[in-house]
Parts: sequence; structure tokens; C-alpha cells
Amino acid sequence: MASGGEMQVSNKQVIFRDYVTGFPKESDMELTTRSITLKLPQGSTGLLLKNLYLSCDPYMRARMTNHHRLSYVDSFKPGSPIIGYGVARVLESGNPKFNPGDLVWGFTGWEEYSVITATESLFKIHNTDVPLSYYTGLLGMPGMTAYAGFYEICSPKKGETVYVSAASGAVGQLVGQFAKLTGCYVVGSAGSKEKVDLLKNKFGFDEAFNYKEEADLDAALRRYFPDGIDIYFENVGGKMLDAVLPNMRPKGRIAVCGMISQYNLEQPEGVRNLMALIVKQVRMEGFMVFSYYHLYGKFLETVLPYIKQGKITYVEDVVDGLDNAPAALIGLYSGRNVGKQVVVVSRE
Repeated sequence: MASGGEMQVSNKQVIFRDYVTGFPKESDMELTTRSITLKLPQGSTGLLLKNLYLSCDPYMRARMTNHHRLSYVDSFKPGSPIIGYGVARVLESGNPKFNPGDLVWGFTGWEEYSVITATESLFKIHNTDVPLSYYTGLLGMPGMTAYAGFYEICSPKKGETVYVSAASGAVGQLVGQFAKLTGCYVVGSAGSKEKVDLLKNKFGFDEAFNYKEEADLDAALRRYFPDGIDIYFENVGGKMLDAVLPNMRPKGRIAVCGMISQYNLEQPEGVRNLMALIVKQVRMEGFMVFSYYHLYGKFLETVLPYIKQGKITYVEDVVDGLDNAPAALIGLYSGRNVGKQVVVVSRE
């Protein structure tokens, strides 16, 4: 397909229907097919992309709510395609920084072809000797999130104790491996035996437990951390955070990455043990990955050798076809995925 040739083709899309209250459903999205001209408008400074891989991420739940005051990204627009992170090939470029044939990752549409005008949100992919799908996870936004949250926020030291919740997910599995490479003692929690086995046998966590089998989270944490927790990488919130706080060690650090247990609640759960922040002089800091993208080059210099040396492994939960994208996204919120959830749109 020539990048400059004018051609109309069908463009399968996942459309967001309307704003959601409570737990989202597959029916909140619909699959449709429209036509698209494979030619940028005259004078456009954007890019025409062929989408290859799409990323399902927990933060997308907040985008399903109208003007969510605690969301850091804009709401989805009803009647328009879902927007999220993905990997794509440039078919045509009106931006001198990109050429036809370039591979990119960043925000794109849940559709076969997208015209992107906000090109500042796209990163050119230079290293193609790893799976391209990794740029939805390990080498994309989740990887940068794990890197920034653990190294920049938590400032880890060899020998410290680290707890990671939602530890088998796209971010958590990397935090645990970064912690082990730093020489820390690492425990993770997840929601199934399969995920707990992954944490211990594939990702190298020292210990792991199924939080659904623990009637008393505080007791579980005391069992795994008899001397307390130096670093907590927070992905869950609610009751989990409440149990962690009194188990923190003095001068401990908490990186607040996400709170997936709260995303579908109309009334968020309260946290009662905040006094521990004072008593134990704990620093708890929320962060957004956008603030750390300037470190992306340094991140690649660190992580690519780890991948090639086999020091980091990564598990993806891959589904094929846009038809299966809504179910894949909804599955995140019930923990159905095992590893990073990826949707394949096209492999070529």
C-alpha cells in the first residue's frame, strides 16, 4: 500500500457508547465499521497510522466517566472510538519528525486506522529486536510507570523490604523484578493461584499470596513482613492500603500508582490508618508517568540490556482482533487477565 496513494478502505472501530456508572460492561462499547481515506488532509501536520497492537489499562475506567474530577486524562467522547496506548506503523506523515514506515507507540484510536494530530504523544520505536507488543507494556507506559515509581519515588536500597499489590499486572510484575535486581526482599499479592505461582516461579518474587484467601490482610502482611515494609508500591487502594499503613517501617516510602479496587465504586472506601504516616514518618507520594517521560531514553538504556540478558521476563495476555477488545478491557476490572492485556489489531 503506497503511503501517498489515495484509497478508501473499511475501518473497523470500537466506539464508546455513553458514560458509565458502576462496573463497566462490554455493551458500553460497540463495534462498527466506517470508511477512511488513506490520505492525510492537505496541509495536515499529523500522521496516518495503521494500528498493530492496543493496550488495555486500568486508568481507562476513569475515562468512561463524564468530567471525572479525579482523572488525569480527558473523558472518552460518546460516539467516537476509544482512545488508548498502542503500537502503530506510520502510513503517511505531515510531520518531519516521522516518516512513512516508522513504528511508533503512544495514544491512538481503537480502530484499524487512525489520523493522529497530537503527535507529541507518540514515541518512535528504534529497537525492533524485541516483540513490538512490548511497547504496549514492558517498553511503553507501564514499564516507564514501574521504573519511575520504583526508582524515582521509592529510592530503593539493597536489603530493603518491598511489597507490591496487583503484582502480576503490567506494572507490578516489573516493579518486583526491579526490586530483586536491586537486592531487595520482595513480596507480591494477586488474586488467583495461577498469578501467585507466576510471581514466585517466573518473576522471582521471594514470596507471594492470594489476597482473596486472606480473611485478615493485616495479619497476612505481618506474616510476610515481621519487621515491617520499607517500600509499598500501591496499585489497589482501599482495604489493602489500610492494612499496609501500620505495617510500614519508619521512614518507609509508598508510591501511589493506582487504586484499582476503587475505580468502579460510586462511593470510595475510606482509609482509617493514616496516622501511621505521622508516627512512622512515612512518605506517600502519588505520581503520573507523564511527568517522567523525559527519562525514557535512560529507561531504555537500563531495561533493554536486562531483557537481552534474560534478567527481566514479561508475561502478556494476548487476544486477537478488535472484536475481542471490549471483553479484554472489561476483564481487567475483574482480574480476568494474566499479565499485560494486549489486543492484536494487525501483525503486519
